[in-house]
Amino acid sequence: MSTYLLVHGAWHSGECWERVVPRLTAAGHRVFAPSLTGHGEKAHLLGPEVGLDTHVDDVVGLITDEALTDVVLVGHSYAGLVVSSVANQVPDRVGHLVYLDAMVPEHGESAADAQPVSQVLIDRALASGSGWRVPPLPELPPPHGLFGVTDPADMAWLRTMLTDESVRCLQQPVRLDNPAVHTIPRTHIHCVADVPEGIVRRPVPATEQVWRLPTGHDCMITMPAELAELLLKLG
Repeated sequence: MSTYLLVHGAWHSGECWERVVPRLTAAGHRVFAPSLTGHGEKAHLLGPEVGLDTHVDDVVGLITDEALTDVVLVGHSYAGLVVSSVANQVPDRVGHLVYLDAMVPEHGESAADAQPVSQVLIDRALASGSGWRVPPLPELPPPHGLFGVTDPADMAWLRTMLTDESVRCLQQPVRLDNPAVHTIPRTHIHCVADVPEGIVRRPVPATEQVWRLPTGHDCMITMPAELAELLLKLG
């Protein structure tokens, strides 16, 4: 039995993994898909003080409270930053890092460094009435849809789980200063269909494997079976 910890991206909640979790548990594995502070059942906790460090603490706390080891730690989108810092803190608990269409940072980088288009969101939030709220990205014209989701029923479901993000999540830097973090195997899963303009993807070192899914960004909604099949190869 393996342990999977699935970390959602910005604006989403743990509910987005609803179609993936049963496929992993049916194969006999233990799966956690928490909502980060400010999202899902924790939406009421959102405030300007919530940042990347808050979300890292959420995940590290879960790993330590549940005494998890050899975790397959999956970070989607913004959560690439989260799982990177988590692995830096508890490298002995992480067996594999999975960057799922995710930001892949270096030490000291923020979201704006890993994905420069994030700076636009930061600037808008700072200039807004709240000074800190980052609303979910809007639906884009076809074929992009809402985070790559285009089916009307799926889009309606996705909208029910989307909430604002705090700008500190995009501003705070990742820590990757523990040498042990660089010994953890990494896998990258890229969603390669209809990538919106302005999104950049860094080259992956030859020592790290890359898998591709022919779908949009929220592949856990659009291709859950195919995603689960890939993740099961790591368990």
